[in-house]
Amino acid sequence: MAQLVSRIAEHRGAEPALIDERGSTSWSEFNSRVNRMIDALRARGLQPGATIALMSGNRRETIEITVAATHAAWIIVPVNWHWVEDELIYVVDNASADALIVEDRFLEVGQAAMERSEATCPVRIVINDDTSAPDDAEPVPDSASFEDYEAVLASGSPAEPTDQARGGPMFYTSGTTGFPKGVRSVLTASGGDIGMLELICAGFSDMLGLPKLGVTLLVGPMYHSAQWVFTIFPLLGHGSTVVMRHRFDPGETLELIDRHGVTNVHLVPTQFQRLLKLPDPVRAAFAGSSLEVVYHGGAPCAPGMKRSMLDWWGSKVTEYYGGTEGGFLTMISGSEWLGRPGSIGRALAAIDLKVVDDAGDECPTNQAGQIYFKSLMGSDFEYHNAPEKTAAAHSSDGYGTLGDIGYIDDDGFVFLSDRKIDMIISGGVNIYPAEIEGVLVMHPAVEDAAVFGVPDDEFGEQVKAVVELTDGVSAGDELSRELIEYVRLHLAGYKAPRSVEFTAHLPRTQTGKLLKRQIREPYWEGSGRTI
Repeated sequence: MAQLVSRIAEHRGAEPALIDERGSTSWSEFNSRVNRMIDALRARGLQPGATIALMSGNRRETIEITVAATHAAWIIVPVNWHWVEDELIYVVDNASADALIVEDRFLEVGQAAMERSEATCPVRIVINDDTSAPDDAEPVPDSASFEDYEAVLASGSPAEPTDQARGGPMFYTSGTTGFPKGVRSVLTASGGDIGMLELICAGFSDMLGLPKLGVTLLVGPMYHSAQWVFTIFPLLGHGSTVVMRHRFDPGETLELIDRHGVTNVHLVPTQFQRLLKLPDPVRAAFAGSSLEVVYHGGAPCAPGMKRSMLDWWGSKVTEYYGGTEGGFLTMISGSEWLGRPGSIGRALAAIDLKVVDDAGDECPTNQAGQIYFKSLMGSDFEYHNAPEKTAAAHSSDGYGTLGDIGYIDDDGFVFLSDRKIDMIISGGVNIYPAEIEGVLVMHPAVEDAAVFGVPDDEFGEQVKAVVELTDGVSAGDELSRELIEYVRLHLAGYKAPRSVEFTAHLPRTQTGKLLKRQIREPYWEGSGRTI
């Protein structure tokens, strides 16, 4: 059977492996369904190295497909389900996807993408389940070109698949050029002995302090690499049960932790903010005695918010710094953070960090520069079909960078101070202004556009656009709303500006470079932070 799952199922067969809104799936049933999916997709022509694009929320089937891929040497591409047709087309084509699997509430986007995509994508499957959709969801469109997930599953054999080999994810992140980049890590590359997958999952779970046979709560999207790792690694490496919900609800999150004995959860600062806003009686009723570790990352956390969470949940609140490209680079416990507020921790044992100035020389301690990293285990990353971008993200001596500016103090603790790359982090989601600017300038009323982040109490940052209009066009609230909707037509809704301002002229250098920092700075004055 699916090797990593079957070992757990032998001892915990009747116990729950997965719990979503519809109920629980035992380890035995989970194992059988994964085996069936491997057999069914192989029968439909998926060979080792094939790519599956998956556009689905937090539900049993998402985990099943992911685990099937990790046992059959397939590449799984978790697609951001906020994306619109144009974005899905780009990823399916760039990844040369052999299969597209979509949840029914995203079927219309999937069908439209298939009509225009250059990828043949011969395997097309829809996960049909009315309970997965929000109450206000539109009726599911005709799915004639997509097979039903359960029918596909029923066609497969529950017997142990032969020739199991390691598969892994490829995550797409938006980029400064406006096009998403597929990120492949050496650690999660497909191919090779399935035993290596077990070593990776168990080893990283141990490093992260995740308990064996624990209970993971998933309340963030698995198209984010951190949520994927914090879910799949303890599931396969430590036999952890996964409790999942499509959407984050602060009150329900507390209830789920206490009801299911959740031991570990990954959250982002926006979720902290919503938890802290709960009424005092709701917070007081929360026991949280089962929690062993609460990880947060993905966006800067305001010191006041962090202190409030530590006062409430204690030192189990642990912060990390990393990214899709580099994985986990630093870590800091709650008690360590109280001694060094604002730090993102020290480098993990397997990571070498250095800070480099503009001349490429390594900075002394306490001097800010660009942060570079290198895995001492030989792990590295590359951008799919983009060797020039891969090279640009590495130094000549093989160190990678996420583009952040910071410094390392005398005791090895890292502090972030700025971002070198043009990026907004809103609610833990990376948003790259270049693709938004590229859409705005296509509007006939827009001559030039600058997009950047401005402070937001709940999301950390919100998207702001400052627009220079073409001659003869009048500014106003109606045009502002029109431009916001124009972006929504072409990009995922969370990328659309929350507000648009108009200016007579956007400052640029003689070489045409937009002076983004000059435009951005007035909006950050008095905020007490720069990122």
